[in-house]
Amino acid sequence: MLSIVLSCAQTTLSATPDVAPATPIRLEPIAQGFSEVTDIQFPPGSSTEMIVLQKTGTAWVQTLGSGERRKLATFDVVTQSELGLLGLAFHPKFPADPRAFVNYTVKGPVSRIAELTIDPATWTVKSERILMTVDQPYVNHDAGQIAFGPDGFLYIGWGDGGSAGDPHGNGQDRKTLLGSMLRIDVDRKDGDRPYGIPADNPFVGQKDVPPETWAYGLRNPWRFSFDPKGRMVVADVGQNKYEEIDLVAAGDNLGWNIREGKHCFEPPTGCPTEGLVDPIYEYGHGPGISVTGGYVATATDVPAIRGKYVFGDFGSGQIWALPLPDTRKDTDATLLGKWDVQISTFGRDAQGRVYVGDFGSGTIYRIAPP
Repeated sequence: MLSIVLSCAQTTLSATPDVAPATPIRLEPIAQGFSEVTDIQFPPGSSTEMIVLQKTGTAWVQTLGSGERRKLATFDVVTQSELGLLGLAFHPKFPADPRAFVNYTVKGPVSRIAELTIDPATWTVKSERILMTVDQPYVNHDAGQIAFGPDGFLYIGWGDGGSAGDPHGNGQDRKTLLGSMLRIDVDRKDGDRPYGIPADNPFVGQKDVPPETWAYGLRNPWRFSFDPKGRMVVADVGQNKYEEIDLVAAGDNLGWNIREGKHCFEPPTGCPTEGLVDPIYEYGHGPGISVTGGYVATATDVPAIRGKYVFGDFGSGQIWALPLPDTRKDTDATLLGKWDVQISTFGRDAQGRVYVGDFGSGTIYRIAPP
Protein backbone atom coordinates (compact mmCIF):
# COMPACT_ATOMS: atom_id res chain seq x y z
CA MET A 1 0.00 0.00 0.00
CA LEU A 2 3.04 2.27 0.12
CA SER A 3 5.75 3.50 -2.14
CA ILE A 4 8.91 5.07 -0.80
CA VAL A 5 9.91 8.29 -2.53
CA LEU A 6 13.31 9.93 -2.14
CA SER A 7 13.32 13.70 -1.90
CA CYS A 8 16.20 15.93 -0.80
CA ALA A 9 18.05 12.88 0.55
CA GLN A 10 15.16 12.14 2.90
CA THR A 11 12.79 9.20 2.81
CA THR A 12 9.20 10.32 2.41
CA LEU A 13 5.94 8.45 2.34
CA SER A 14 3.58 8.81 -0.59
CA ALA A 15 0.21 7.19 -1.26
CA THR A 16 0.17 4.57 -4.03
CA PRO A 17 -2.16 4.77 -7.06
CA ASP A 18 -4.74 2.34 -5.63
CA VAL A 19 -5.63 4.94 -3.01
CA ALA A 20 -4.62 7.96 -5.11
CA PRO A 21 -6.39 11.03 -3.74
CA ALA A 22 -7.67 13.96 -5.76
CA THR A 23 -5.35 16.22 -3.79
CA PRO A 24 -2.17 14.22 -3.01
CA ILE A 25 0.25 15.15 -0.26
CA ARG A 26 3.55 13.82 0.98
CA LEU A 27 4.68 12.93 4.51
CA GLU A 28 8.18 14.26 5.04
CA PRO A 29 10.02 12.92 8.11
CA ILE A 30 11.54 15.68 10.21
CA ALA A 31 12.35 13.89 13.48
CA GLN A 32 12.76 10.24 14.45
CA GLY A 33 13.57 8.02 17.39
CA PHE A 34 10.70 8.86 19.71
CA SER A 35 8.63 6.22 21.49
CA GLU A 36 4.83 6.07 21.41
CA VAL A 37 4.17 9.70 20.44
CA THR A 38 1.04 11.17 22.03
CA ASP A 39 1.25 14.90 21.35
CA ILE A 40 3.09 17.48 19.23
CA GLN A 41 3.06 21.12 20.35
CA PHE A 42 4.86 24.31 19.39
CA PRO A 43 5.21 27.30 21.74
CA PRO A 44 3.21 30.34 20.61
CA GLY A 45 4.95 32.03 17.68
CA SER A 46 7.46 29.21 17.13
CA SER A 47 8.03 26.93 14.17
CA THR A 48 11.40 25.57 15.31
CA GLU A 49 10.98 24.40 18.91
CA MET A 50 8.76 21.33 18.79
CA ILE A 51 7.65 19.60 21.99
CA VAL A 52 6.96 15.89 21.61
CA LEU A 53 5.24 13.85 24.31
CA GLN A 54 5.76 10.14 24.81
CA LYS A 55 3.08 7.97 26.37
CA THR A 56 5.67 6.58 28.78
CA GLY A 57 6.09 9.98 30.47
CA THR A 58 8.86 11.96 28.79
CA ALA A 59 8.47 15.34 27.11
CA TRP A 60 11.17 16.27 24.61
CA VAL A 61 12.14 19.60 23.03
CA GLN A 62 13.19 19.04 19.43
CA THR A 63 14.83 21.94 17.60
CA LEU A 64 13.99 21.62 13.93
CA GLY A 65 16.78 22.39 11.53
CA SER A 66 19.65 21.84 13.94
CA GLY A 67 18.37 18.45 15.09
CA GLU A 68 19.13 19.28 18.72
CA ARG A 69 16.99 17.37 21.21
CA ARG A 70 16.76 17.88 24.96
CA LYS A 71 14.58 16.48 27.70
CA LEU A 72 12.01 18.89 29.07
CA ALA A 73 10.57 16.68 31.82
CA THR A 74 9.76 13.12 32.81
CA PHE A 75 6.54 12.30 34.66
CA ASP A 76 5.91 9.23 36.79
CA VAL A 77 2.92 7.86 34.89
CA VAL A 78 0.97 4.63 34.60
CA THR A 79 0.72 3.47 31.01
CA GLN A 80 -1.74 0.59 30.97
CA SER A 81 -4.05 0.68 27.94
CA GLU A 82 -4.66 4.36 27.06
CA LEU A 83 -3.05 5.85 30.17
CA GLY A 84 0.16 7.88 30.16
CA LEU A 85 1.45 11.37 29.34
CA LEU A 86 -1.27 12.55 27.00
CA GLY A 87 -1.37 16.29 26.33
CA LEU A 88 0.39 19.64 26.71
CA ALA A 89 -0.62 23.26 26.16
CA PHE A 90 1.49 26.41 26.42
CA HIS A 91 0.05 29.52 28.02
CA PRO A 92 -0.96 31.87 25.16
CA LYS A 93 1.52 34.48 26.44
CA PHE A 94 4.48 32.10 26.65
CA PRO A 95 7.39 32.84 27.11
CA ALA A 96 6.42 36.12 28.82
CA ASP A 97 4.19 33.94 30.99
CA PRO A 98 6.46 30.89 31.24
CA ARG A 99 3.80 28.31 32.00
CA ALA A 100 2.70 25.14 30.27
CA PHE A 101 0.00 22.67 31.29
CA VAL A 102 0.06 18.90 31.02
CA ASN A 103 -2.42 16.03 31.22
CA TYR A 104 -1.10 12.73 32.57
CA THR A 105 -2.27 9.70 34.56
CA VAL A 106 -0.98 8.26 37.82
CA LYS A 107 -1.80 5.19 39.85
CA GLY A 108 -5.49 4.81 40.57
CA PRO A 109 -5.96 5.46 37.73
CA VAL A 110 -6.21 9.19 38.29
CA SER A 111 -5.89 11.89 35.64
CA ARG A 112 -3.98 15.03 36.54
CA ILE A 113 -3.93 18.48 35.01
CA ALA A 114 -0.73 20.16 36.18
CA GLU A 115 0.80 23.58 35.71
CA LEU A 116 4.51 23.72 34.90
CA THR A 117 6.72 26.77 35.25
CA ILE A 118 9.45 26.60 32.61
CA ASP A 119 12.70 28.47 32.13
CA PRO A 120 12.44 29.19 28.38
CA ALA A 121 16.17 29.96 28.15
CA THR A 122 17.23 26.50 29.29
CA TRP A 123 14.03 24.51 28.69
CA THR A 124 13.98 23.21 32.24
CA VAL A 125 10.96 22.81 34.49
CA LYS A 126 11.29 24.94 37.65
CA SER A 127 8.07 23.88 39.39
CA GLU A 128 4.89 21.82 39.07
CA ARG A 129 1.48 22.54 40.60
CA ILE A 130 -1.52 20.20 40.41
CA LEU A 131 -4.67 22.01 39.24
CA MET A 132 -7.14 19.15 38.87
CA THR A 133 -7.45 15.43 39.52
CA VAL A 134 -10.14 13.16 38.12
CA ASP A 135 -10.68 9.53 39.10
CA GLN A 136 -10.90 7.23 36.10
CA PRO A 137 -13.09 4.12 36.56
CA TYR A 138 -11.25 2.24 33.79
CA VAL A 139 -7.95 2.49 31.91
CA ASN A 140 -9.35 3.68 28.57
CA HIS A 141 -11.28 6.69 27.26
CA ASP A 142 -9.25 9.13 29.33
CA ALA A 143 -9.12 11.61 26.42
CA GLY A 144 -5.85 13.58 26.35
CA GLN A 145 -5.97 16.94 24.61
CA ILE A 146 -5.83 20.19 26.52
CA ALA A 147 -5.76 23.46 24.59
CA PHE A 148 -6.21 27.18 25.05
CA GLY A 149 -9.04 28.73 23.11
CA PRO A 150 -8.91 32.16 21.46
CA ASP A 151 -10.65 33.46 24.60
CA GLY A 152 -7.54 32.66 26.66
CA PHE A 153 -9.24 29.92 28.71
CA LEU A 154 -7.96 26.37 29.04
CA TYR A 155 -10.18 23.63 27.62
CA ILE A 156 -9.90 20.06 28.91
CA GLY A 157 -11.55 17.10 27.20
CA TRP A 158 -12.48 14.07 29.32
CA GLY A 159 -13.72 10.76 27.97
CA ASP A 160 -16.60 8.79 29.46
CA GLY A 161 -14.30 6.87 31.81
CA GLY A 162 -13.88 3.77 29.73
CA SER A 163 -14.84 0.14 29.40
CA ALA A 164 -17.30 -0.09 26.47
CA GLY A 165 -20.70 1.36 25.88
CA ASP A 166 -20.38 3.84 28.78
CA PRO A 167 -21.58 1.45 31.52
CA HIS A 168 -21.86 4.23 34.12
CA GLY A 169 -23.77 6.57 31.80
CA ASN A 170 -21.21 9.33 32.27
CA GLY A 171 -21.77 10.83 28.83
CA GLN A 172 -25.27 11.99 29.78
CA ASP A 173 -24.65 12.48 33.51
CA ARG A 174 -24.04 16.18 34.00
CA LYS A 175 -23.05 15.63 37.63
CA THR A 176 -19.68 14.21 36.58
CA LEU A 177 -16.72 15.78 34.79
CA LEU A 178 -16.34 12.62 32.69
CA GLY A 179 -17.70 12.63 29.16
CA SER A 180 -17.43 16.43 29.14
CA MET A 181 -15.46 19.36 27.79
CA LEU A 182 -14.31 21.70 30.54
CA ARG A 183 -13.30 25.38 30.43
CA ILE A 184 -11.24 27.02 33.18
CA ASP A 185 -9.32 30.23 33.82
CA VAL A 186 -5.72 29.50 34.79
CA ASP A 187 -4.93 33.17 35.45
CA ARG A 188 -6.93 33.45 38.67
CA LYS A 189 -8.34 31.38 41.54
CA ASP A 190 -11.90 30.93 42.79
CA GLY A 191 -12.12 30.09 46.47
CA ASP A 192 -10.43 26.77 47.17
CA ARG A 193 -9.99 26.01 43.48
CA PRO A 194 -6.48 26.61 42.11
CA TYR A 195 -8.11 28.06 38.96
CA GLY A 196 -11.03 30.30 38.09
CA ILE A 197 -14.45 29.56 36.60
CA PRO A 198 -15.32 31.78 33.61
CA ALA A 199 -18.52 33.64 34.45
CA ASP A 200 -20.10 32.76 31.08
CA ASN A 201 -19.60 29.00 31.36
CA PRO A 202 -23.03 27.63 30.36
CA PHE A 203 -23.85 25.68 33.52
CA VAL A 204 -22.63 28.11 36.18
CA GLY A 205 -25.16 28.22 38.99
CA GLN A 206 -27.02 25.08 37.94
CA LYS A 207 -27.48 22.59 40.76
CA ASP A 208 -25.40 19.40 40.60
CA VAL A 209 -23.54 20.47 37.42
CA PRO A 210 -19.83 21.25 37.83
CA PRO A 211 -19.29 24.88 36.86
CA GLU A 212 -16.26 23.87 34.79
CA THR A 213 -18.52 22.04 32.31
CA TRP A 214 -18.68 23.65 28.86
CA ALA A 215 -20.23 20.79 26.83
CA TYR A 216 -21.07 17.11 27.43
CA GLY A 217 -22.17 13.91 25.72
CA LEU A 218 -18.66 12.98 24.56
CA ARG A 219 -17.21 9.48 24.36
CA ASN A 220 -13.47 10.08 24.00
CA PRO A 221 -12.42 13.48 22.59
CA TRP A 222 -8.79 12.40 22.19
CA ARG A 223 -7.86 15.39 19.99
CA PHE A 224 -9.53 18.77 19.47
CA SER A 225 -8.46 22.18 18.22
CA PHE A 226 -9.81 25.59 17.25
CA ASP A 227 -10.35 26.81 13.70
CA PRO A 228 -9.42 30.32 12.46
CA LYS A 229 -12.94 31.50 13.38
CA GLY A 230 -12.37 30.41 16.97
CA ARG A 231 -14.72 27.40 16.80
CA MET A 232 -13.88 24.18 18.60
CA VAL A 233 -13.46 21.14 16.34
CA VAL A 234 -13.58 17.81 18.18
CA ALA A 235 -12.78 14.36 16.82
CA ASP A 236 -14.74 12.03 19.10
CA VAL A 237 -13.61 8.39 18.96
CA GLY A 238 -16.50 6.02 18.34
CA GLN A 239 -17.55 2.67 19.76
CA ASN A 240 -18.00 -0.14 17.21
CA LYS A 241 -19.41 1.50 14.09
CA TYR A 242 -18.86 5.25 13.62
CA GLU A 243 -16.20 7.94 14.06
CA GLU A 244 -17.24 11.59 14.16
CA ILE A 245 -16.11 15.20 13.77
CA ASP A 246 -18.06 17.81 15.75
CA LEU A 247 -18.25 21.57 15.87
CA VAL A 248 -18.79 22.13 19.58
CA ALA A 249 -20.29 25.21 21.23
CA ALA A 250 -21.08 26.16 24.82
CA GLY A 251 -23.79 24.01 26.39
CA ASP A 252 -23.86 21.38 23.64
CA ASN A 253 -24.95 17.80 24.23
CA LEU A 254 -23.05 15.71 21.67
CA GLY A 255 -25.26 12.70 22.26
CA TRP A 256 -23.11 9.88 23.65
CA ASN A 257 -24.23 7.26 24.74
CA ILE A 258 -27.70 7.82 23.34
CA ARG A 259 -26.12 7.98 19.91
CA GLU A 260 -22.88 6.99 18.22
CA GLY A 261 -22.39 9.61 15.54
CA LYS A 262 -25.87 10.20 14.13
CA HIS A 263 -27.08 6.69 14.92
CA CYS A 264 -28.98 5.28 17.88
CA PHE A 265 -26.80 3.42 20.35
CA GLU A 266 -28.83 3.11 23.56
CA PRO A 267 -31.55 2.19 22.81
CA PRO A 268 -30.43 0.77 19.43
CA THR A 269 -33.59 2.01 17.71
CA GLY A 270 -36.03 4.80 18.37
CA CYS A 271 -33.62 6.83 20.52
CA PRO A 272 -34.50 10.44 21.41
CA THR A 273 -32.81 13.11 19.31
CA GLU A 274 -34.19 16.37 20.68
CA GLY A 275 -31.46 18.60 22.04
CA LEU A 276 -28.62 16.48 20.63
CA VAL A 277 -26.02 18.05 18.34
CA ASP A 278 -25.21 16.17 15.12
CA PRO A 279 -21.62 15.73 13.94
CA ILE A 280 -20.67 17.59 10.78
CA TYR A 281 -18.92 14.48 9.45
CA GLU A 282 -18.83 10.79 10.29
CA TYR A 283 -17.38 7.64 8.75
CA GLY A 284 -18.01 3.99 9.41
CA HIS A 285 -15.56 1.29 10.38
CA GLY A 286 -14.41 0.61 6.85
CA PRO A 287 -12.11 3.59 6.23
CA GLY A 288 -10.86 3.35 9.80
CA ILE A 289 -11.56 2.43 13.41
CA SER A 290 -10.28 5.30 15.59
CA VAL A 291 -10.36 8.94 14.53
CA THR A 292 -7.48 11.26 15.40
CA GLY A 293 -8.32 14.93 15.25
CA GLY A 294 -6.01 17.50 13.74
CA TYR A 295 -5.88 21.15 12.73
CA VAL A 296 -6.92 23.60 10.07
CA ALA A 297 -3.86 24.13 7.87
CA THR A 298 -3.24 27.86 7.37
CA ALA A 299 0.15 27.73 5.62
CA THR A 300 0.41 28.26 1.87
CA ASP A 301 2.96 25.55 1.06
CA VAL A 302 0.40 22.73 0.53
CA PRO A 303 -2.51 24.09 -1.51
CA ALA A 304 -4.43 20.82 -1.21
CA ILE A 305 -5.03 21.36 2.51
CA ARG A 306 -4.88 25.13 2.89
CA GLY A 307 -7.85 26.35 4.92
CA LYS A 308 -9.08 22.81 5.56
CA TYR A 309 -9.30 20.71 8.69
CA VAL A 310 -6.81 17.83 8.45
CA PHE A 311 -7.50 14.65 10.43
CA GLY A 312 -6.66 10.95 10.26
CA ASP A 313 -7.33 7.48 11.61
CA PHE A 314 -5.07 5.62 14.03
CA GLY A 315 -6.02 2.18 12.72
CA SER A 316 -6.00 2.66 8.95
CA GLY A 317 -3.37 5.38 8.42
CA GLN A 318 -5.74 7.37 6.22
CA ILE A 319 -5.67 11.17 6.21
CA TRP A 320 -8.49 13.45 5.09
CA ALA A 321 -9.05 17.16 4.48
CA LEU A 322 -12.41 18.58 5.56
CA PRO A 323 -13.70 22.03 4.59
CA LEU A 324 -15.47 23.26 7.71
CA PRO A 325 -18.97 24.59 6.98
CA ASP A 326 -20.05 28.09 7.99
CA THR A 327 -22.89 26.58 10.00
CA ARG A 328 -23.25 23.15 11.57
CA LYS A 329 -24.33 20.93 8.72
CA ASP A 330 -23.15 17.82 6.90
CA THR A 331 -19.97 18.23 4.92
CA ASP A 332 -17.73 15.92 2.88
CA ALA A 333 -14.08 15.09 3.43
CA THR A 334 -11.48 14.46 0.72
CA LEU A 335 -9.21 11.47 1.15
CA LEU A 336 -5.59 12.59 0.89
CA GLY A 337 -4.11 9.10 1.04
CA LYS A 338 -3.30 6.08 3.16
CA TRP A 339 0.08 5.48 4.80
CA ASP A 340 1.66 2.76 6.90
CA VAL A 341 1.53 4.85 10.07
CA GLN A 342 -0.39 4.79 13.36
CA ILE A 343 -1.63 8.38 13.50
CA SER A 344 -1.78 9.20 17.19
CA THR A 345 -1.66 12.98 16.97
CA PHE A 346 -1.21 16.02 14.76
CA GLY A 347 0.64 19.27 15.40
CA ARG A 348 0.70 22.75 13.87
CA ASP A 349 3.49 25.32 13.96
CA ALA A 350 3.25 29.10 13.98
CA GLN A 351 3.33 29.17 10.17
CA GLY A 352 0.26 26.95 10.03
CA ARG A 353 2.04 23.85 8.75
CA VAL A 354 0.63 20.52 9.90
CA TYR A 355 2.61 17.64 11.42
CA VAL A 356 1.75 13.96 11.93
CA GLY A 357 2.92 11.74 14.78
CA ASP A 358 3.39 8.00 14.17
CA PHE A 359 2.81 6.08 17.39
CA GLY A 360 4.35 2.90 15.98
CA SER A 361 7.66 4.11 14.55
CA GLY A 362 8.16 7.22 16.68
CA THR A 363 8.62 9.37 13.59
CA ILE A 364 7.28 12.92 13.22
CA TYR A 365 6.26 13.90 9.69
CA ARG A 366 5.43 17.26 8.18
CA ILE A 367 2.72 17.34 5.53
CA ALA A 368 4.42 18.57 2.38
CA PRO A 369 3.38 19.15 -1.25
CA PRO A 370 3.74 16.20 -3.66
